[in-house]
Order: sequence, then C-alpha cells, then structure tokens
Amino acid sequence: MNLQHIQELVESFTKSKGMNSDVNVRVIDLASEVGELSKEVLKGTNYGNKDFKKTEQWDSEIGDVLFSLICLANESNTSLEDCLKQVLNKYKERFASSGNMGSGK
Repeated sequence: MNLQHIQELVESFTKSKGMNSDVNVRVIDLASEVGELSKEVLKGTNYGNKDFKKTEQWDSEIGDVLFSLICLANESNTSLEDCLKQVLNKYKERFASSGNMGSGK
C-alpha cells in the first residue's frame, strides 16, 4: 500500500461517515491526538523516571495521530507522498552540507 492509496482509503471512509471537516478543525484534532500520544510517553517513562516502554495504548494513539494527519492532508488537497519526498530531500541536502539534519536555527 502506498501513501496515495492510504489517503484514498481514509477519504472514502470519512466521506461515507460524514466526517469531513475544514482544515482548522483538522489541525486542532491533530494537536489533540499528539497530546494524547504525549501522555502515553509520560506513562511509558513513568514521567521521565525510566527509559521509554510502549504502553498498552501506544499503537492506538499512533494510529489516531496518523489518521488525523491523513485527514488534514486530504482536507487541504495535499499529497503526503509528495510532502515526504520533499522533506527527505531537504534533510538529505542539509546533512550533506552540515553533517546533521537540524535546521541550525
């Protein structure tokens, strides 16, 4: 399965369920899901007191973040495949010129 196909599957699902929203709502939803994933990091590290261990809900929360991101891309007519290719090229060039992938800002 490629990213375009995944986007099409999610779009078909959301349309069939009447789950379409505008971009503003999708960004807020994504932020909320990332927050829930962050809670799992806290649980998985005992609030930073130990090395991370996947929690029982980790995979589900990753899935929620991914679903929200795909919905955001779909609502904004954005190809995730194109975005990923662009960012990989950016990091490749950055690493080639500076030896690391950070922006240096």
